[in-house]
Amino acid sequence: MAMAAASAERVLAAPVDLNHTGHYVHWGVVQISVANLVVVGLMVLVFVAAVLLPFPKGRGRR
Repeated sequence: MAMAAASAERVLAAPVDLNHTGHYVHWGVVQISVANLVVVGLMVLVFVAAVLLPFPKGRGRR
């Protein structure tokens, strides 16, 4: 039973070790964590894709 608990713990564990201090990027007075910078970058990417990709066109509508 201990073997199953150990394997379940490995599966449910975070993919990144969170037991250390975060990494930060500094630009003058701006300081942001790398994790938040990645999230902001992904949000900008999704926004640009939403603006540039065409809407689906309805059939038979004019």
